[in-house]
Amino acid sequence: MVNVLSSEFLKIKKSSIWGLIFISPLLSTLVGLGETMDETMNPWLGTIGLMSFLHALLFLPLLTGVFSAFVCRFEHIGGGWKQLLSMPVSRNNVYISKYLLVMGLLALTQLLFLAGLIVIGEIKGFEGPIPWNMVTTSVVGGWIACLPLAALQMLVSVAWSSFAAPLAINVILTIPNILVVNSAEYGPYHPWAQPFLAMMPRSDESFGALNVSPETLYFVILGSFVLLFLSGLTYFNRKEI
Repeated sequence: MVNVLSSEFLKIKKSSIWGLIFISPLLSTLVGLGETMDETMNPWLGTIGLMSFLHALLFLPLLTGVFSAFVCRFEHIGGGWKQLLSMPVSRNNVYISKYLLVMGLLALTQLLFLAGLIVIGEIKGFEGPIPWNMVTTSVVGGWIACLPLAALQMLVSVAWSSFAAPLAINVILTIPNILVVNSAEYGPYHPWAQPFLAMMPRSDESFGALNVSPETLYFVILGSFVLLFLSGLTYFNRKEI
Protein backbone atom coordinates (compact mmCIF):
# COMPACT_ATOMS: atom_id res chain seq x y z
CA MET A 1 0.00 0.00 0.00
CA VAL A 2 2.79 2.45 0.94
CA ASN A 3 4.59 1.84 -2.37
CA VAL A 4 1.40 2.33 -4.38
CA LEU A 5 0.56 5.50 -2.49
CA SER A 6 4.08 6.81 -3.07
CA SER A 7 3.74 6.05 -6.76
CA GLU A 8 0.44 7.93 -6.95
CA PHE A 9 2.01 10.91 -5.20
CA LEU A 10 4.91 11.00 -7.65
CA LYS A 11 2.45 11.22 -10.54
CA ILE A 12 1.07 14.51 -9.29
CA LYS A 13 4.22 15.83 -7.60
CA LYS A 14 5.02 18.28 -10.41
CA SER A 15 1.51 18.75 -11.75
CA SER A 16 -0.66 21.86 -11.69
CA ILE A 17 -3.05 20.31 -9.17
CA TRP A 18 -1.12 21.85 -6.28
CA GLY A 19 -2.16 25.30 -7.38
CA LEU A 20 -5.81 24.36 -7.00
CA ILE A 21 -5.57 23.82 -3.25
CA PHE A 22 -4.80 27.53 -2.78
CA ILE A 23 -7.70 28.97 -4.79
CA SER A 24 -10.58 28.50 -2.38
CA PRO A 25 -8.67 29.35 0.84
CA LEU A 26 -7.26 32.49 -0.80
CA LEU A 27 -10.62 33.73 -2.10
CA SER A 28 -12.29 32.91 1.22
CA THR A 29 -9.59 34.85 3.07
CA LEU A 30 -10.19 37.88 0.86
CA VAL A 31 -13.91 37.63 1.63
CA GLY A 32 -13.19 37.49 5.35
CA LEU A 33 -10.87 40.50 5.13
CA GLY A 34 -13.39 42.56 3.21
CA GLU A 35 -16.43 41.95 5.39
CA THR A 36 -17.31 43.93 8.52
CA MET A 37 -18.41 41.80 11.45
CA ASP A 38 -21.31 42.47 13.79
CA GLU A 39 -19.73 43.58 17.08
CA THR A 40 -22.11 41.36 19.06
CA MET A 41 -20.74 38.21 17.42
CA ASN A 42 -17.60 36.29 18.24
CA PRO A 43 -15.26 37.58 15.49
CA TRP A 44 -13.60 34.19 14.96
CA LEU A 45 -16.84 32.27 14.54
CA GLY A 46 -18.45 35.02 12.51
CA THR A 47 -15.50 35.10 10.14
CA ILE A 48 -15.36 31.35 9.65
CA GLY A 49 -19.07 31.46 8.88
CA LEU A 50 -18.55 34.13 6.21
CA MET A 51 -15.61 32.28 4.69
CA SER A 52 -17.59 29.04 4.56
CA PHE A 53 -20.25 30.55 2.31
CA LEU A 54 -17.78 30.61 -0.57
CA HIS A 55 -15.44 27.81 0.47
CA ALA A 56 -17.74 25.05 1.71
CA LEU A 57 -20.87 25.91 -0.23
CA LEU A 58 -19.23 26.03 -3.65
CA PHE A 59 -15.51 25.34 -3.93
CA LEU A 60 -15.03 22.40 -1.56
CA PRO A 61 -17.56 20.11 -3.32
CA LEU A 62 -16.18 21.19 -6.71
CA LEU A 63 -12.58 20.55 -5.69
CA THR A 64 -13.57 17.07 -4.55
CA GLY A 65 -14.63 16.28 -8.10
CA VAL A 66 -11.59 17.96 -9.65
CA PHE A 67 -9.12 16.08 -7.46
CA SER A 68 -10.85 12.74 -8.09
CA ALA A 69 -10.86 13.22 -11.86
CA PHE A 70 -7.26 14.42 -11.81
CA VAL A 71 -5.80 11.39 -10.00
CA CYS A 72 -7.46 9.09 -12.56
CA ARG A 73 -6.66 11.02 -15.74
CA PHE A 74 -3.15 9.58 -16.11
CA GLU A 75 -4.52 6.02 -16.31
CA HIS A 76 -7.19 6.99 -18.83
CA ILE A 77 -4.51 8.21 -21.25
CA GLY A 78 -2.68 5.76 -23.48
CA GLY A 79 -3.75 2.56 -21.78
CA GLY A 80 -2.48 3.62 -18.40
CA TRP A 81 -4.80 1.29 -16.50
CA LYS A 82 -3.36 -1.76 -18.28
CA GLN A 83 0.20 -0.65 -17.57
CA LEU A 84 -0.54 0.02 -13.93
CA LEU A 85 -2.44 -3.20 -13.25
CA SER A 86 0.14 -5.31 -15.10
CA MET A 87 2.48 -4.56 -12.22
CA PRO A 88 2.47 -6.63 -9.00
CA VAL A 89 -0.11 -4.44 -7.27
CA SER A 90 -3.62 -5.25 -6.14
CA ARG A 91 -6.62 -3.37 -7.44
CA ASN A 92 -7.74 -2.72 -3.89
CA ASN A 93 -4.49 -0.94 -3.07
CA VAL A 94 -4.62 1.12 -6.25
CA TYR A 95 -8.18 2.31 -5.63
CA ILE A 96 -7.66 2.98 -1.94
CA SER A 97 -4.42 4.88 -2.64
CA LYS A 98 -6.11 7.14 -5.15
CA TYR A 99 -8.94 7.81 -2.71
CA LEU A 100 -6.50 8.60 0.11
CA LEU A 101 -4.65 10.97 -2.20
CA VAL A 102 -7.87 12.86 -2.92
CA MET A 103 -8.68 13.14 0.78
CA GLY A 104 -5.11 14.25 1.46
CA LEU A 105 -5.44 17.09 -1.04
CA LEU A 106 -8.71 18.10 0.60
CA ALA A 107 -7.04 18.03 4.01
CA LEU A 108 -4.35 20.42 2.76
CA THR A 109 -7.07 22.69 1.41
CA GLN A 110 -8.75 22.73 4.82
CA LEU A 111 -5.46 23.52 6.57
CA LEU A 112 -4.92 26.46 4.22
CA PHE A 113 -8.45 27.62 5.00
CA LEU A 114 -7.57 27.51 8.70
CA ALA A 115 -4.37 29.44 8.02
CA GLY A 116 -6.42 32.08 6.21
CA LEU A 117 -8.69 32.44 9.23
CA ILE A 118 -5.71 32.96 11.53
CA VAL A 119 -4.22 35.55 9.15
CA ILE A 120 -7.52 37.47 9.15
CA GLY A 121 -7.57 37.42 12.94
CA GLU A 122 -4.03 38.78 13.12
CA ILE A 123 -4.65 41.51 10.56
CA LYS A 124 -7.93 42.67 12.09
CA GLY A 125 -6.71 42.21 15.64
CA PHE A 126 -9.51 39.98 16.91
CA GLU A 127 -9.86 40.14 20.66
CA GLY A 128 -9.98 37.01 22.75
CA PRO A 129 -8.36 33.63 22.18
CA ILE A 130 -9.13 31.48 19.16
CA PRO A 131 -12.03 29.11 20.03
CA TRP A 132 -10.04 26.09 18.89
CA ASN A 133 -12.75 23.60 19.77
CA MET A 134 -15.31 25.17 17.44
CA VAL A 135 -12.77 26.09 14.76
CA THR A 136 -11.32 22.57 14.69
CA THR A 137 -14.81 21.09 14.61
CA SER A 138 -15.66 23.25 11.62
CA VAL A 139 -12.49 22.50 9.64
CA VAL A 140 -12.43 18.76 10.39
CA GLY A 141 -16.20 18.49 9.94
CA GLY A 142 -15.99 19.98 6.45
CA TRP A 143 -13.30 17.44 5.55
CA ILE A 144 -15.27 14.48 6.91
CA ALA A 145 -18.39 15.68 5.06
CA CYS A 146 -16.40 15.28 1.81
CA LEU A 147 -15.89 11.54 2.37
CA PRO A 148 -19.02 10.40 0.47
CA LEU A 149 -18.52 13.03 -2.26
CA ALA A 150 -14.98 11.81 -2.89
CA ALA A 151 -16.19 8.19 -2.89
CA LEU A 152 -18.84 8.98 -5.50
CA GLN A 153 -16.49 11.06 -7.63
CA MET A 154 -13.86 8.32 -7.54
CA LEU A 155 -16.43 5.82 -8.78
CA VAL A 156 -17.48 8.11 -11.63
CA SER A 157 -13.89 9.07 -12.49
CA VAL A 158 -12.82 5.43 -12.70
CA ALA A 159 -15.85 4.47 -14.77
CA TRP A 160 -15.62 7.30 -17.32
CA SER A 161 -12.48 8.10 -19.27
CA SER A 162 -13.71 11.63 -19.98
CA PHE A 163 -12.18 14.22 -17.65
CA ALA A 164 -15.08 16.62 -18.18
CA ALA A 165 -17.98 14.23 -17.50
CA PRO A 166 -17.38 13.70 -13.75
CA LEU A 167 -16.81 17.43 -13.32
CA ALA A 168 -20.05 18.26 -15.14
CA ILE A 169 -22.01 15.98 -12.82
CA ASN A 170 -20.36 17.55 -9.79
CA VAL A 171 -21.13 21.09 -10.97
CA ILE A 172 -24.78 20.22 -11.68
CA LEU A 173 -25.23 18.79 -8.19
CA THR A 174 -23.26 21.55 -6.44
CA ILE A 175 -25.15 24.55 -7.87
CA PRO A 176 -28.45 23.68 -6.07
CA ASN A 177 -26.59 24.00 -2.74
CA ILE A 178 -27.56 27.67 -2.62
CA LEU A 179 -31.20 26.68 -2.30
CA VAL A 180 -30.88 23.30 -0.61
CA VAL A 181 -28.91 24.48 2.45
CA ASN A 182 -31.80 26.75 3.41
CA SER A 183 -34.24 23.87 3.38
CA ALA A 184 -34.80 22.09 6.68
CA GLU A 185 -36.46 19.28 4.73
CA TYR A 186 -33.86 18.58 2.03
CA GLY A 187 -30.67 20.19 3.32
CA PRO A 188 -29.72 17.45 5.82
CA TYR A 189 -30.00 14.79 3.09
CA HIS A 190 -28.19 16.42 0.17
CA PRO A 191 -24.59 15.13 0.19
CA TRP A 192 -23.23 18.19 -1.63
CA ALA A 193 -24.63 20.47 1.08
CA GLN A 194 -22.97 18.62 3.96
CA PRO A 195 -19.54 20.34 3.79
CA PHE A 196 -21.23 23.72 4.25
CA LEU A 197 -23.56 22.52 7.01
CA ALA A 198 -20.66 20.87 8.82
CA MET A 199 -18.45 23.97 8.63
CA MET A 200 -21.02 26.49 9.84
CA PRO A 201 -20.40 27.13 13.57
CA ARG A 202 -23.42 26.41 15.78
CA SER A 203 -24.09 27.27 19.39
CA ASP A 204 -26.66 24.50 19.73
CA GLU A 205 -24.78 21.48 21.12
CA SER A 206 -27.66 19.18 20.14
CA PHE A 207 -26.22 19.14 16.64
CA GLY A 208 -23.59 16.73 17.81
CA ALA A 209 -19.87 16.49 17.16
CA LEU A 210 -19.62 17.98 13.67
CA ASN A 211 -22.22 20.76 13.55
CA VAL A 212 -24.74 18.35 12.04
CA SER A 213 -27.38 16.16 13.63
CA PRO A 214 -26.39 12.60 14.62
CA GLU A 215 -28.80 11.25 11.98
CA THR A 216 -27.11 13.28 9.25
CA LEU A 217 -23.64 12.27 10.44
CA TYR A 218 -24.30 8.54 10.70
CA PHE A 219 -26.68 7.96 7.81
CA VAL A 220 -26.06 10.69 5.25
CA ILE A 221 -22.32 11.20 5.65
CA LEU A 222 -20.80 8.01 7.08
CA GLY A 223 -23.50 5.68 5.78
CA SER A 224 -23.34 6.98 2.21
CA PHE A 225 -19.54 6.99 2.37
CA VAL A 226 -19.41 3.29 3.22
CA LEU A 227 -21.97 2.45 0.53
CA LEU A 228 -20.35 4.54 -2.21
CA PHE A 229 -16.78 3.56 -1.36
CA LEU A 230 -17.55 -0.15 -1.34
CA SER A 231 -19.55 0.23 -4.56
CA GLY A 232 -16.62 1.96 -6.24
CA LEU A 233 -14.13 -0.59 -4.95
CA THR A 234 -16.32 -3.48 -6.12
CA TYR A 235 -16.81 -1.88 -9.53
CA PHE A 236 -13.08 -1.29 -9.95
CA ASN A 237 -12.26 -4.90 -9.04
CA ARG A 238 -14.74 -6.18 -11.63
CA LYS A 239 -14.01 -3.62 -14.33
CA GLU A 240 -12.49 -5.01 -17.51
CA ILE A 241 -9.33 -3.14 -18.36
